[in-house]
Amino acid sequence: MSNSIQNRLDEFRQQRRVQAGSLIISVFGDAILPRGGRIWLGSLIRLLEPLELNERLVRTSVFRLVKDEWLRTETIGRRADYVLTASGRRRFEEASRHIYASHAPLWDRRWRLILVVGEIEAKAREQLRQALFWQGFGALGADCFVHPGAELSSVMDALIAEGLSDVLGALLPLFAADARSALSANDADLVRRAWNLNLLGEAYGEFVHTYQPILNDLQRDQLIEVSEQDAFLLRTLLIHDYRRLLLRDPELPEVLLPADWPGQQARLLCKELYKRLDTLSARHLDKLLCLADGSVPAEDPAFAERFSQHDPLRI
Repeated sequence: MSNSIQNRLDEFRQQRRVQAGSLIISVFGDAILPRGGRIWLGSLIRLLEPLELNERLVRTSVFRLVKDEWLRTETIGRRADYVLTASGRRRFEEASRHIYASHAPLWDRRWRLILVVGEIEAKAREQLRQALFWQGFGALGADCFVHPGAELSSVMDALIAEGLSDVLGALLPLFAADARSALSANDADLVRRAWNLNLLGEAYGEFVHTYQPILNDLQRDQLIEVSEQDAFLLRTLLIHDYRRLLLRDPELPEVLLPADWPGQQARLLCKELYKRLDTLSARHLDKLLCLADGSVPAEDPAFAERFSQHDPLRI
């Protein structure tokens, strides 16, 4: 195994605090959803143990995901599978369309706006702001959120899933043909006011700095031996880190981005590295991912062409 791979795995293991729930969400979206969206808890614990996530942490994180209605339990004998809920599956499938796309979506030049037109208490307003931030929305003042391409119905569904159904009556989602007619600002000025692209660009740059040496090593030396387990662990961290970047990224059209924007470089890097890890990772999952009844679910062929040129995962 190359030193760059070992360094990335060790760096994760040495973190003092690990957001295990977020990592488990990444594992479900990348590895478990394509195999039916269910797993026996003991199998999940074994998959994550090499990253030094102990059994208690995994159990606690999974129970919290059940409470938050991402997952549900299905008892089989003395064991139980953890299964994606309908809303959880919808969230993952929507995220997958962005994560595994080979390029950013085309822009129809229609801004999506969510206006706060009713009273919302301070705590709920902050929860709303955070929830929309993690869907890539920018803020224009306290009462207007903007995005270049979000599906507004999916955004409302996501807010309900986040426990914010009570605030929906105070929101007005709408389309604007362009920024000039709706907001008295040109597109570039709107972007500058709504998003801090410097911070997002720095985060993409850090992602490239972390994973480019690994891809370079694998491209330079075809004889590097990567174990099936390490391929799965690295693929998991790759998608986990990339997913968290995309959650903050409004995926602005190229014409509105700064020159030399690192987001596209990060997308291409993730695509190439993922492809090199995919086969070995799948073999590892064939051996360790199982259900409560002991069966090993096969991967759905619909997920086999991730990062393809066509629209991904229209399922």
